[in-house]
Amino acid sequence: MYDKYSPYESARLVHHYITNMVDKAYDNLPYWLLLPNKKPAEAAHCRVDDAELVGSWYEGLVCAMRILNTEEGADVKASLRRHLMKSWGEHGLRFCEPYPWTHTVHASFHEMGYILPAINLITEEYPDDAEAEKRASELVRGMRSLVIERKIRCFWSGDSPETVPIYEFPNDIYLKDGGFDLTRHTGRGEQAIRNAVVIPALVRRYELKGDEVALDLAVGLTNYVLGPSRYFSYKMEYFGHVHSAVWFASGLVKLGQLIGNEEYIKKGKAIYDFTRGMSSSFGWVPEYARWHDPSEEHCETCCIKDMIVCAHELIECGYDEYWDDMNKFARNQLVENQVTYTGYVVCDNTKPDEDGITYREIDKRMIGGFTGGSEPNSISLTRFRSIAGCCVGTAPVALKTVWDDAVTQENGAYIVNIPFDKETDALTMRSLIPDEGRVELTAKKACKAGLRLYDWLVLPRFAVNGNAAAPETDGKTAVFDLNAGDVLTVVFELEDEARKETVREEEYTAVWRGPDVVDLLPRGEHVRLYQRNSEIPKYLPKPEDVEYTGAANYGPTQQSKAK
Repeated sequence: MYDKYSPYESARLVHHYITNMVDKAYDNLPYWLLLPNKKPAEAAHCRVDDAELVGSWYEGLVCAMRILNTEEGADVKASLRRHLMKSWGEHGLRFCEPYPWTHTVHASFHEMGYILPAINLITEEYPDDAEAEKRASELVRGMRSLVIERKIRCFWSGDSPETVPIYEFPNDIYLKDGGFDLTRHTGRGEQAIRNAVVIPALVRRYELKGDEVALDLAVGLTNYVLGPSRYFSYKMEYFGHVHSAVWFASGLVKLGQLIGNEEYIKKGKAIYDFTRGMSSSFGWVPEYARWHDPSEEHCETCCIKDMIVCAHELIECGYDEYWDDMNKFARNQLVENQVTYTGYVVCDNTKPDEDGITYREIDKRMIGGFTGGSEPNSISLTRFRSIAGCCVGTAPVALKTVWDDAVTQENGAYIVNIPFDKETDALTMRSLIPDEGRVELTAKKACKAGLRLYDWLVLPRFAVNGNAAAPETDGKTAVFDLNAGDVLTVVFELEDEARKETVREEEYTAVWRGPDVVDLLPRGEHVRLYQRNSEIPKYLPKPEDVEYTGAANYGPTQQSKAK
């Protein structure tokens, strides 16, 4: 038996991580830094905990709670909201608190890309929250007041006015005491694209509230990135941070759709396609483009989230070909990048926590976290960000996108786009993939319903209440008229198919069963991924720690000495 794809289960696990990897001594302040390779393992605070994370974990926790349809975790949600509402300062910016582990107190424009989405969520969920609305409005207007507006182009042949708004920030940080001090910066480089990750939240602010200042700022920053920054080539290829580039692309597509700018949509699509060309078919996405030697590149889960969200936006614009990417990225590398087993972690629960450092039950608390740097077949525990606080906040956004998009309405019919076990108001969906090529839909009311057709859905046969039935089809979907209580069954061929591909200049063989990778060769270490036989332990210990039997290829046996 293989593990079934379940975004619900992934949401349950990340909900566990977010609600447990927090510091109660500081009102449930998140721990970004987790070091599972240390003996004993520990989690420690750093500046970003009260900057990026209070925003991203709020959004991530809300997404997980909505998938689970639960109010469990409301106490941590309330704490994160309290943190969010502190530390606002000049120009409506949110600064970090001066904790013992904080050095220069500043606001980062990149981090506002995490803060504004959380405030947007609060204004959406609690429309009477005047403080949240005030913070969102002042943040937008404060950032708009800080940009340089490029109005005249002074070329060698003469001056000419700019015909579109072009805005850029003078730096990537703003000091609480000192403002724009150009002797200080994040040191990340790529200022234009790193600052531009606030654009999707600005677009969402406009969509929610009709905020014209948010729209103006989004358009001006977009035009700077696409023009004078020279960050992208004419093909929309780029060098650098994939998370920022594809996050920007998702906002670019959404902005183009909202204001009817086809050029924005096409450029966003081109960014996605360029990044897709560096990624694997199963969703491994590089953290950087053309910066590392490809063989040294790793996959940040944030990048998978960006690809899934950008695919969603492109689908909304009519590009149905991206359904297959969303499906395969979500059910393969996204969930493989999540921690589900921690028997390899050494804990010392007798060691008392220190101010800013915790040792208590790290092995249990880290279940559900996401890696900030996987190879296609493994997670290296010795790598910085083996488990990353940033990815813990963004991964649930991808899970919620997939959860919402699993069944959509199209031309009056309910269409299953991503098969897994889920119940909606209209349908109960049950998937037996990858053990069996079978999906069942039970209608809760009279409706049209069916499935999206994919290349991996081989020789599909359809039956309604056990009787063979012919669908209405346009080549992309298969639809049936169902009465309440009718059961639509789709059966298709599902066999192992080994396909080779080159990822980060290394050859891998993925063993596919329909849309799922059930094995990946060569097999990796330290934490091996794609151990999808549900009876196989998720940890492969060192050979000297294990007494192997004939089943050794699949990992430790019941005689394993590793606990």
